[in-house]
Amino acid sequence: MPSLKEAKSRMDDALDALRREFATVRTGKANPSLLDTVRVDAYGSKMPLNQVATISTPDASLLLVQPFDRSLIGDIERGIQMADLGLNPANDGNVIRIPIPPLTEERRREFVKLLHKMAEEGRVSIRHARKVARDDIQNRMKEHEIGEDAGHRQLDEVERLTHEFNDKLEELLKRKEQEVMAV
Repeated sequence: MPSLKEAKSRMDDALDALRREFATVRTGKANPSLLDTVRVDAYGSKMPLNQVATISTPDASLLLVQPFDRSLIGDIERGIQMADLGLNPANDGNVIRIPIPPLTEERRREFVKLLHKMAEEGRVSIRHARKVARDDIQNRMKEHEIGEDAGHRQLDEVERLTHEFNDKLEELLKRKEQEVMAV
């Protein structure tokens, strides 16, 4: 059964990666995960923003970035601008305020297309995990390590797992799409 456990683990990983990617897509509400992709030049290297500052959401249309070290405030502001998120940070010397503008209908549709592209990459990962598991099971059947009946049961189980994870992926996509399209 190692190939089944491995397939389930790989499919879980694919869904987790998709959740992380979906979190970086703007919905119109302020969310600290919007800044997960921001890298800041700090202490001689590129560091994730959340390692040099705390990010909070005082209200639904504002992100507040408070650096641990005030000398980095200019670098943090530059990092946010360079991340090409369409955000305009305002620096007051102590904190950076980032107003989250409402999304236009056209921008929402672009984000939905992006979500569908991300979902397709997730589907590809799930299919790859299925292929690896199926190949492993079929090889073990060929080598007579497992019987025909047991092998076919395992192949059926891999298919069931694949359908289950594809359904979860579609549910994630549908929820995120509704979130993005909500005005």
